Amino acid sequence: MNIFIGYIFLGLSLSAPLGPINAAQLDKGLRGGFWHAWAVGLGAISADIIYMLLVYFGMIHLLDAPFVKAFLWLFGFFVLVYTGVDSIRNTGEITAMEMRGSEASLFRSYLSGFLMSLFNPLSILFWLGIYGSILAKAASEYPMQQLLLYSGAIVLGILLWDVTMAAASSIFRKLLTVRVLRVISVLSGLSLIVFGFYFGVQAARLLLFS
Repeated sequence: MNIFIGYIFLGLSLSAPLGPINAAQLDKGLRGGFWHAWAVGLGAISADIIYMLLVYFGMIHLLDAPFVKAFLWLFGFFVLVYTGVDSIRNTGEITAMEMRGSEASLFRSYLSGFLMSLFNPLSILFWLGIYGSILAKAASEYPMQQLLLYSGAIVLGILLWDVTMAAASSIFRKLLTVRVLRVISVLSGLSLIVFGFYFGVQAARLLLFS
């Protein structure tokens, strides 16, 4: 049980650092409330599980080709910049949303989180480095059932962090003034654009210098 709890905390610690998913969750939570923020997190978890399976089945090396990496960086650039610009452009609508709730679909929130995480080469490096090393160590010490259980504990930790972020953004939405909500939404959008341009620079380096 102690090992299981340890892997839950590992999942929590892996999700906590500021990144595009946390910024997107904050923005969606301010606009649409808890369920939209959580949908972003669930989308990201779905992509994480795909990468975990690729690592588990030893297929992650297929994504290591420079062309594939460049494509992922570029697609991630477009997704993040588009989401960030869209967030800033719609900041003025926060007042109306406060009164009637968000009209955006939960599936759209889910899809944005999924695409952000799926086309993020950092996710590949992240899961290859972290989960790959965990898998190598655990496979030599535990049977298959425990290995799957501990992998589930990591996902559970990530899920708990997503619930926490969704709840926090939803609470901020109810307690803060409209002006403050707009400022936070703009900052969230800007952070997504910054992450997007970082992805674009990495894509350019791969295409021009590799």
